[in-house]
Amino acid sequence: MLIRLLRTYLRPYRQPITLLVLLQFLQTCATLYLPTLNADIIDNGVVLGDTGYILSFGAVMIGISLAQVVCNIGAVYYGARTAAALGRDVRAAVFDRVQSFSAREVGHFGAPSLITRTTNDVQQVQMLALMTFTLMVSAPIMCAGGIVLALGLDVPLSGVLVAVVPVLGIAVTLIVRRLRPLFRTMQERLDTVNRVLREQITGNRVIRAFVRDEYEQQRFRRANAELTDMSLATGNLLALMFPIVMTVVNLSSIAVVWFGAHRIDSGGMQIGDLTAFLAYLMQIVMSVMMATFMFMMVPRAEVCAERIQEVLDTSSSVVPPTAPVTELRRHGHLEIRGAGFRYPGAEEPVLKGIGLTARPGETTAVIGSTGSGKSTLLGLVPRLFDATDGEVLVDGEDVRTIDPKLLAKTVGLVPQKPYLFAGTVATNLRYGNPDATDEELWHALEVAQAKDFVERLENGLDSPIAQGGTNVSGGQRQRLAIARTLVQRPEIYLFDDSFSALDYATDAALRAALARETADATVVIVAQRVATIRDADRIVVLDEGRVVGTGQHHELMADNETYREIVLSQLTEAEAA
Repeated sequence: MLIRLLRTYLRPYRQPITLLVLLQFLQTCATLYLPTLNADIIDNGVVLGDTGYILSFGAVMIGISLAQVVCNIGAVYYGARTAAALGRDVRAAVFDRVQSFSAREVGHFGAPSLITRTTNDVQQVQMLALMTFTLMVSAPIMCAGGIVLALGLDVPLSGVLVAVVPVLGIAVTLIVRRLRPLFRTMQERLDTVNRVLREQITGNRVIRAFVRDEYEQQRFRRANAELTDMSLATGNLLALMFPIVMTVVNLSSIAVVWFGAHRIDSGGMQIGDLTAFLAYLMQIVMSVMMATFMFMMVPRAEVCAERIQEVLDTSSSVVPPTAPVTELRRHGHLEIRGAGFRYPGAEEPVLKGIGLTARPGETTAVIGSTGSGKSTLLGLVPRLFDATDGEVLVDGEDVRTIDPKLLAKTVGLVPQKPYLFAGTVATNLRYGNPDATDEELWHALEVAQAKDFVERLENGLDSPIAQGGTNVSGGQRQRLAIARTLVQRPEIYLFDDSFSALDYATDAALRAALARETADATVVIVAQRVATIRDADRIVVLDEGRVVGTGQHHELMADNETYREIVLSQLTEAEAA
């Protein structure tokens, strides 16, 4: 999976990768040539006392060293740029894929896991690529070249290499095999820490209200301890790597000096050759150590690549149409025919055989007990997820065949939990219509009963809004979300319990202003509050995912027991009448 990911996203960077491989090859060749020059200086200059020979070959060594430095700088430069570009491209690909997900796919992965995969997981793959470009490219060249040159110096002494290299390879392989499952568990526990932290930050008010600080501290401490334990387990294995390598290196160096001294004594080897052989041995072992360092990173990067690829290979259940409808004949007509929705793996569907018609100039209300599927029903219209049965038609066209931009322009949704983005009041209101003028923004705020409190803000439309709208109250958030949809001016308005945080007076004023503003549009309201929907042209009653009644308030009070129970749980008999 790691190779597949790297091959896909490094393909556009073949030219810089080819250049850095060439630079790494040149600098490695220079590194390998230096011990041979050093041996010549010792044997032909130092031993014979030839100062001119030492100076001339010393100058050559300086020139080769400078070339090595220049090539190394160039290789690191191109490697760093390519690795950074890889991280950028993979992050963008994961972000684009997540943006295409419906609520079903987001719920499957979970927001904390998606954040970890987009940030930490991509960073691990990027770091592996950087280390590959800067270390791993030169390691095999140095290892192979060192072995060939060492054999050229003295074949019998090279028997030490035959024993050293396999021992190092076996030791590294055994450790790496145990690291891979540990790294997968570590990334999963990092997901858990992110999830717990996200819940505690988002639910801070609830925690304080119930005085559950100590419980949440213990919860985070437990998740943190599990991540720490797994990090220590992997760290303990990684800690074995370098001591094993250095032990083998030192023992092999002792063996080379011991046997090399006997070879010099017998006349089969020169002092300079022994010095060069030791240098090549260190280069071979250093290349193995570089490879070892890479192998330490590969298991975690491989796990991260699998997690990234899992997101990239997941297709959204909301598929864009291949031949989209780009123009609608009618304006604002909504019809739902036998629609049903079932979450993957669920025993029972959330919605079953829903039928509903909403026309321009009318207000259609949907009411039902908690969990009856009201929000899910509204989510089918803008395609937050697609119906698993039946059809959802806008102006006679199935929403699955309408161009997504046209559908977004036609349907405006105010969600149950309104979300505001970090920025200003104006940037949030222009989210659905970037070209809206300040006059249009103020008009939308006036209809949404939000003009007064925005005027009281120090900078008016330019007043800052925190992420999630946490610096305004719940009611103010709802009104700003309603104003944002009004600025969009869609033909179908969907209000998903969007008045729940408003007091009765503001609710009544807002509904009266909305009635005038949306007189020619189709309005569908989901509400728990009977007072909000009792004057609707049509009321649809849901119970356990089914439509159990349709009509006006007085008709349902007389004929529908479910609706009557809901009304009488909020109003007296006289008020209901």
